[in-house]
Amino acid sequence: MRTPTIAMRAVLACSALAAGLSGCSESSPAPADRSAGQLLDDANRTMSALSSVTMDTTGASVGGSHTSHMTTDRKSKCKNRTTWADGGTLEQIRIDDTDYVRPDAAYLKKAGHGMAEAQTRWAKTPASSAKPGDGLASCPYPFTSFGEAIKGNRVAVSGRKAIEVVVHDRADRDGQYTFTVAAEGKPYILKVLYKSTDRETTTSFSGFDEPLAIRPPAAADVVDGAVTPQ
Repeated sequence: MRTPTIAMRAVLACSALAAGLSGCSESSPAPADRSAGQLLDDANRTMSALSSVTMDTTGASVGGSHTSHMTTDRKSKCKNRTTWADGGTLEQIRIDDTDYVRPDAAYLKKAGHGMAEAQTRWAKTPASSAKPGDGLASCPYPFTSFGEAIKGNRVAVSGRKAIEVVVHDRADRDGQYTFTVAAEGKPYILKVLYKSTDRETTTSFSGFDEPLAIRPPAAADVVDGAVTPQ
């Protein structure tokens, strides 16, 4: 199964020779009249051009559930907070090649550390030491395309008109993605739902191109050392 990132196999990119094609000119059809492939192609281009975005994710699987709140410049700076339903919270600030990490007591206990209290200071570690499953986020967030898309229902997200696009990924026979794309204003992806027989993840997007103020913690609040599982 692929990680539930943005889905749908890339259709032809607009070029000078294709400027007159539907979807490549300013006179392109209204969102409701566009194909599922055109809707996601436009949405992926719009999201890929963002300088910042906020993502709120809720995930559930046979192994448990978690929530996360992340703000990122989609390059090298991001801030993330992940909380697991069975206990444990991990805060992270990543700036270029450095992670600043602050866990609570429940996270430390699950990670097997001897410390029994939540840390008030941030542990400074190389970003390269992050491993899958440790709860640390990666700042780049790809909006790419794969799969076979079908147009779904017209819906509203926080009062904003939107259209659902359902994508089946051939590499994941049980998995299905439902993308909710704004039908007014810029075609932002407002929400992505991934659902399979053993996993469900919902990611909502907001804060499009909003200014970011991601800075390292004060020097007095930083210590060297890893607090994530090794």
